[in-house]
Amino acid sequence: MRLAKTQIKELTHQINGAAIEVQKAIGPGLLESVYHKCLIQELKIRNINFKSELVVNIEYKGVTLDTELRCDLFIEDTIVVELKSVDKILPIHEAQVLSYMNLLDAPFGILINFNSTNIMNGGQKTFVNVLYSLLDN
Repeated sequence: MRLAKTQIKELTHQINGAAIEVQKAIGPGLLESVYHKCLIQELKIRNINFKSELVVNIEYKGVTLDTELRCDLFIEDTIVVELKSVDKILPIHEAQVLSYMNLLDAPFGILINFNSTNIMNGGQKTFVNVLYSLLDN
């Protein structure tokens, strides 16, 4: 079952709040894997359903290929969350989120960079695709 746009907005607020809590607790400048583990714990505390390191297979010319792609977090089977701890978000990072959204039929994505001074001010970016426009309000 797909979430409505208002539910996605509320869930996005909760996800960003969880990321802010993690960054507030341990600070910027650590490895992505550390933030991933802490964010998993924070999502559990908040009772948010998710899949971590979800394997993303590719369907190519009628054959399903195991490409070893991993989506960092897939929230409520609707929101792709990609985590980074980098100096600067590059277009390839944004493309990665959009590709995972396409491959997982997800209408919404969030890119979070923990190596920023403020997650809500330049440390996160949201994405929608055509599937989002088809959701109920």
